[in-house]
Amino acid sequence: MIHYAYDSTQFGLIQVGYTDQALVSLKVVPTQESLNCPSALSDQVFAQLREYFDGRRQVFDLPCAPQGTPFQQQVWAALQQIPYGETKTYQEIATAIGNPKASRAVGAANGRNPIWIVVPCHRVVGAHGALTGYAGGLEMKQALLALERKYAGQ
Repeated sequence: MIHYAYDSTQFGLIQVGYTDQALVSLKVVPTQESLNCPSALSDQVFAQLREYFDGRRQVFDLPCAPQGTPFQQQVWAALQQIPYGETKTYQEIATAIGNPKASRAVGAANGRNPIWIVVPCHRVVGAHGALTGYAGGLEMKQALLALERKYAGQ
């Protein structure tokens, strides 16, 4: 069973979905969509997000179980290898997973990432560094990349 908890941040109201064992979704929502059921796990997620937003956390240490196809899981695992403050292109991710002709499929999997920020799909850019779509919107993608540039190397 998936439970939901909410917390207000500088990026808006964040909803996390979780089971008894793991985080399964994270998104910014305009308003609370369901009953707020905080738990030790959701508190840990929000604490780590606050540390990330404050520049005090570069790697998340959370139990995660995003639901997706084997290919999506492979892409999401590759996203977690992109260092804080750096970006990779869709083509680079496709090559990293051993399927260099799959850059469009990588883009589609990236767009279906249910745990963005924690699984850093914002670090994936188009060819030549062009900012492309992001579940949280391009404005948020720019803000997250700027935040990471500010604190990288500290």
